[in-house]
Amino acid sequence: MEQDPNFYIIIGAFAMLTVGIVSSLGLRGWRDWIALKHAELDTMRHGSDTPVPSAASRIEVADLKERVKRLEAIAAGIDI
Repeated sequence: MEQDPNFYIIIGAFAMLTVGIVSSLGLRGWRDWIALKHAELDTMRHGSDTPVPSAASRIEVADLKERVKRLEAIAAGIDI
């Protein structure tokens, strides 16, 4: 059974169109994934720039915690 030559042209064009669509969607997905990874790296890079608290500020916080404990003890009526 012989097919019309236009049939092969239409099937070939449809196959090329399908391959083009699939490849363009794959490329777009790849680029979006790369952009996502770049955004994650930027977030991690900027997140690590937070300054480490100095020793003096840590001592002040510890001192404040100790004062709060003393005040709580006084409020509870416990002698220190």
